[in-house]
Amino acid sequence: MARYTGAVCRQCRREGQKLFLKGERCYSDKCAFARRSFVPGQHGAGQVRKKVSEYGLQLRAKQKAKRYYGVLESQFAHYFDMAERKSGMTGENLLRILESRLDNVVYRAGFAMSRKEARQLVLHRHFTVNGKIVNIPSYLLSAGDKVEVKTTDCAKLKECAEKNASRPVPGWMTKDLEKMSVVVDKLPDRADIDFDVAEHLIVELYSK
Repeated sequence: MARYTGAVCRQCRREGQKLFLKGERCYSDKCAFARRSFVPGQHGAGQVRKKVSEYGLQLRAKQKAKRYYGVLESQFAHYFDMAERKSGMTGENLLRILESRLDNVVYRAGFAMSRKEARQLVLHRHFTVNGKIVNIPSYLLSAGDKVEVKTTDCAKLKECAEKNASRPVPGWMTKDLEKMSVVVDKLPDRADIDFDVAEHLIVELYSK
């Protein structure tokens, strides 16, 4: 399976904002972006910011979304095709699809410290969807689906859930910490998604 194996913190620095890719470390003073917010590279600290072209802005928006949700280029293009075929605004449809991925819901519910960790937990068969084990991180959830921790006595998952107990849960899902489960009440609207990205730029890029 293809995956990114480079330095994760470089991605946040390249996009100029925290993408929360390393879980707990991103909230501490060890965060590389907090310590070195300039772009990565040999001349990053002294690099003069050039005027970004229209294409450059569109590309950065797409790269930011890809890295935030942890998907590869072919996956992202597939999701865009899906979003384009749905009724409504393509950009909002795209974000809705990305948010409905199983690994994202596990992360949003606080059962993992990062989306990367959520993907690993899903692959290791720690979660069920509507009572059936699902080990595909990209599995797309629908309104009414219930995600549960398969074994509630898993020390790692309990530790994560306790650490993230105070983390706000998105309004489009309902979490039951005692039962270690979350229900997708509805798919999110754009107002429910706190990710700072100009999705219309992604649409413009793919529409060329």
